[in-house]
Amino acid sequence: MDSYQKVKRILWYTFFLNIAVAAAKVSYGYISDSISMTADGFHSMFDGTSNVVGLIGIWAASYPPDDTHPYGHKKFEPFASVGIGVLLFITCYEVLKNSLYRFMNSNHPNVTITSFIIMAVTISVNIVVMSWEKKSGKELNSSLLIADSMHTMSDIFASLSVIITLVAVKSGYPIFDPFAAIIIAFMIGMTGYRIIKKGSVALMDTAMIDVDMIKNVIMGVKGVKTCHKIRTRGTEGYICVDLHLKVDPNMNIDDAHDVSYHVEEGLKNKFSEIKDVVVHIEPYRENNKEERGIIT
Repeated sequence: MDSYQKVKRILWYTFFLNIAVAAAKVSYGYISDSISMTADGFHSMFDGTSNVVGLIGIWAASYPPDDTHPYGHKKFEPFASVGIGVLLFITCYEVLKNSLYRFMNSNHPNVTITSFIIMAVTISVNIVVMSWEKKSGKELNSSLLIADSMHTMSDIFASLSVIITLVAVKSGYPIFDPFAAIIIAFMIGMTGYRIIKKGSVALMDTAMIDVDMIKNVIMGVKGVKTCHKIRTRGTEGYICVDLHLKVDPNMNIDDAHDVSYHVEEGLKNKFSEIKDVVVHIEPYRENNKEERGIIT
């Protein structure tokens, strides 16, 4: 089973778990009139929604290169993770709006032992989901799974704040209910920001590996005089490298090709995340300004 199939399987499992968790929180939140519990339920519901977005992203990213997309469709995965971040911002807005309304129209939520049981069970489920997604995301180099695990982690902290709120409300301080919902909204917003920031790295073709680290590998290959114009881009698990290599001008084409091949293999062996290397061969000349260090 390839990595995309594994990621899709994990997303399907977590989707059903997130929906079950959300249904429990939202339904009992409405019954008990607890805005913090309801807000946490909607947060969990968007966990499930993000799984759907992730599945669409993985489905699109798994398509091989074609005539119109010669570099493949892998950027759909970070694009989908940015979509998860946007959904979190929408959730943040809705929770804040409801919290402000509750401040202006105060009431006393009905806190029972069932409230605590539901929160304890759903937190346990979320801990299992988060740990599984995070571990799988690192093993499969999936930015989408890691982003979704961050989303689930924010849900765990939000749920813990709800439990604290339920204790406060039970002790006679109902004002803590909308106040906790605002804290949850802030946590949701911060998670959305981190996910969008991480996803934009691939979408904006941000450099993925330090140039000096790549240069050290290249200069260890026999036949290389110097190198320059080293560029990297891609995602955490799929990095592309583009570089210019200078060799002896008297070297024949076959030997120059062998040098470029060894450079490519050396980089891929040193950095397992490098999947594609494009090498431009150029003649090395002593009197060239670039070789003398005037131009880098």
